[in-house]
Amino acid sequence: MPFFPLNIAQLRRQLDAQYERYNRPDFIENDPIQIPHRFTQRADIEIAALFAALLAWGQRPTIISKCNELMKRMDDAPHQFITQHQDEDLKRLLGFCHRTFCDTDLLYFVHFLRHWYGQHDTLETAFLVGHTQRERLINFHQHFFSLPDAPPRTRKHVATPARKSACKRVNMYLRWLVRRDAHGVDFGLWQRLSPANLIMPIDLHVERQARPLGLLSRKLVDWEAAEELTSNLRLLDPTDPVKYDFALFGAGVDKE
Repeated sequence: MPFFPLNIAQLRRQLDAQYERYNRPDFIENDPIQIPHRFTQRADIEIAALFAALLAWGQRPTIISKCNELMKRMDDAPHQFITQHQDEDLKRLLGFCHRTFCDTDLLYFVHFLRHWYGQHDTLETAFLVGHTQRERLINFHQHFFSLPDAPPRTRKHVATPARKSACKRVNMYLRWLVRRDAHGVDFGLWQRLSPANLIMPIDLHVERQARPLGLLSRKLVDWEAAEELTSNLRLLDPTDPVKYDFALFGAGVDKE
């Protein structure tokens, strides 16, 4: 059992209070989750959320600005652009770059998504193969790069537990699409994945809050650390452990 400076009941009360504080609509305004919140159609939300989550590295204002730019390049209709574009339309994606994610990577993402939505009506099914969340994320990564023209350089932009990554951005994407509550931040669009099985997105903000509380002891911030943190949070809420992403991330940002 982990050692907590507070007992379980005290820790739950503290984190529940922080969860209620940050899990509210005004959280959306300054977070990349605002990008999919611009849309109402399921497929638009899925696609916009995927880009917003996987591009979520660096300062949040920059992330939001670059995602808005990308949506504009897609005519603010990502599903229609993905599924109906002509080769000529792809030229408007050239020159897009956020950190190391550039147009070569973007064009492959568009290529894969067109292939996927040509056979499926939702991206949720891409995350259903496997008995554990680790297996599901590994299978998603393998399938995402299964097309014959996948550029090797693009693989680093979709994390996988097979490389021991904590998979922060993929786990955040799944939180957005799977978690459901009455607060209006997460979407809860996907019903076949259970919130109980999700893994905590872990970054520097979350790590700094989790360690003093005894929620994280592993030194490396890798997949095992994400699983350890999630396992400890399940002691507080076994049905929805990643709701505490709001508590830990929100408090961490406030302390910057």
